[in-house]
Amino acid sequence: MLRVLGSGFVVALLSLGMLQAQLGKQIGLLNPNTATFTELAKLPHFDEKKAKALIKERPFLAMKQLNDHLSTSLDADQLKEIYEKLFIHLNLNSASKEAIRLIPGVGRRMAHEFEEYRPYQSLMQFRKEIGKYVNEDEVARLEQYVFIPINLNRASDNDLRSIPGVGRRMLHEFKEYRPYKNMKQFRMEIGKYVDENEIARFERYLTLE
Repeated sequence: MLRVLGSGFVVALLSLGMLQAQLGKQIGLLNPNTATFTELAKLPHFDEKKAKALIKERPFLAMKQLNDHLSTSLDADQLKEIYEKLFIHLNLNSASKEAIRLIPGVGRRMAHEFEEYRPYQSLMQFRKEIGKYVNEDEVARLEQYVFIPINLNRASDNDLRSIPGVGRRMLHEFKEYRPYKNMKQFRMEIGKYVDENEIARFERYLTLE
């Protein structure tokens, strides 16, 4: 539909913030904060002991935190294999080059391309720019690893539900207190239902800008 409307109209929509950015489409990548014990125990180089240890330490709020945890028992090749199955989503507009290079298959050049087009306004933009260097299947694979924060006051139900762990009940609570004046209010209201660690995990995916 957007192709029919023309590129100028798409740009206008993006500038007005009418197209909400969200989490990249997941095609098999597990989130360490929401994966079940059974899912974790089945990962390569994992067992029940490692699964229990990871669950005990979560939530992980950054890829570095997860990498530090796993690096105590897994070598570089094993970590690469794990990260094909398990990863903390990276904020496209703020993730460090070191974090981006933890994505399997992303070397120095591709990490540079990720940064080159900041700030991203939508995942549509990410697909277009990174699609200059790799094919459609590879863009789809890379998209799993990233997100662009969504506006808490304007995000659609689908956008909010894309945040790992946001089900029907939490979606209702997110919307119940709109419009939010600031993130402090969000923390206070959502803190009625979950602890501060879970609030911090949700907050990674959100903005009020």
